[in-house]
Amino acid sequence: MRAALAPGVRLLRALPRDSRYRGLTLVLTFLCYTSYHLSRKPISIVKSQLHPNCSALGPNPHNDSNSSTWCSWAPFDGDNYKELFGALDNAFLVAYAIGMFISGIFGERLPLRYYLSGGMVLSGLFTALFGLGYFWDIHVLWYFIVVQVCNGLVQTTGWPSVVACVGNWFGKGKRGLIMGIWNSHTSVGNILGSLIAGVWVSSAWGLSFIVPGIIIAAVGIICFFFLVEYPEDVGCSPPLHHMASDEEDAGGVTTSEKDPEAVTSNEGPLSISGQSSTDHSDSPTEPAEEPEAISFLGALRIPGVVEFSLCLLFAKLVSYTFLYWLPLYIVNVAHFGAKEAGDLSTLFDVGGILGGIFAGLISDYTGGRATTCCVMLVIAAPMLFLYNHVGQNGIGTSIAMLIVCGALVNGPYALITTAVSADLGTHESLKGNAKALSTVTAIIDGTGSIGAALGPLLAGLISPTGWNNVFYMLIAADVLACLLLARVVVKEVRGWCGYMARKRG
Repeated sequence: MRAALAPGVRLLRALPRDSRYRGLTLVLTFLCYTSYHLSRKPISIVKSQLHPNCSALGPNPHNDSNSSTWCSWAPFDGDNYKELFGALDNAFLVAYAIGMFISGIFGERLPLRYYLSGGMVLSGLFTALFGLGYFWDIHVLWYFIVVQVCNGLVQTTGWPSVVACVGNWFGKGKRGLIMGIWNSHTSVGNILGSLIAGVWVSSAWGLSFIVPGIIIAAVGIICFFFLVEYPEDVGCSPPLHHMASDEEDAGGVTTSEKDPEAVTSNEGPLSISGQSSTDHSDSPTEPAEEPEAISFLGALRIPGVVEFSLCLLFAKLVSYTFLYWLPLYIVNVAHFGAKEAGDLSTLFDVGGILGGIFAGLISDYTGGRATTCCVMLVIAAPMLFLYNHVGQNGIGTSIAMLIVCGALVNGPYALITTAVSADLGTHESLKGNAKALSTVTAIIDGTGSIGAALGPLLAGLISPTGWNNVFYMLIAADVLACLLLARVVVKEVRGWCGYMARKRG
């Protein structure tokens, strides 16, 4: 007697082919960038183990060494250990920021599947090399700096590639919500990276890097075998980024009064095609002549690119300072152990998931991407002040404040790097040329990465003067990020006023 077809297989067969491929693209790119962030997180967890409180571990077994640093890992055993940690962070982040501007240009001109999977395998190699320093008993700073620089450069292959792939498959209608949910890969990766690194941080911290390195390389190989860059490659219909009958919405960006996906789709929630899947063959269609990739200066001339890029610089400064320094802050202020601090810091990323989804949903409903970012940044400033002053008054207060701060800090960051980048990369001024997605994404994220490099550097320099000053710096960065979006916010508000006036008329 033969068993009935498995329920999961029946569900897959019931879904139209376009929906299946769109779902596959979302899942694959989600896993890819989850593994990128998973491989970046261990350094923040391991810092407290490279320079722990040795006096809490008992008497010094080595008579000829300093009793307060006998258990530290050289060269991080001196009084300047915070500056050295800042140098490690910046070796990665400065290389990442510089490489990002170049990466988008390569991403427009090379096959995304090869570019992404190759970058992931190399990222795995360099992440593992940092951890091997533990087993090879390496105590020279230049080794760790060189590994961080190389890792920063190869990790720039990730973001432009995954955003371009998702942008190729999904139109504008529910882009904020879809990308808000999809962008939770950043926080999921940070959480998994913290938990995985925490397993070995106290016993063999080298494994805290080697295991994530193996994971990202393995996901890169899966990506090579299964990622589909363009719908046309498998006979699916491309998404509609703009419609001829669009009306100008409140923010001055053209969108249909109804969701384009809802208007044109008859194939399920992941499909944006107006045709039935039975109209397509499984073989790739012959591609039309490809448009010329946009230049760097041409991408800068797209309305909104400069404003959102500069806003992201300061928003990412705040986010990455938390990413790299939050566990150490919790150890120093709340006096938790390294593993407990790493676990508690994941709540900031839980808030980031909620904030990214909320920001995408609100911006889709209102049509105001800049206004959504601005409101969240304004509220984030006093919340950061409160977290620093009352966030350690109890475990319940700490948990609640970390989640709220994570949502308000990472919500605008997530919205700008996903939906806003995809909107601008398929802007109507490009007249249908989709060869700008990687370049625009790289410009926006590359500018943001300058802030990501500055934040941990400034935290390393300022923290010896007191953690209060670090938080004042973060609050000032939030305010500046908000001010840089003022022109776009005014444009959106004027658009809403004009729309309401036309409705009343």
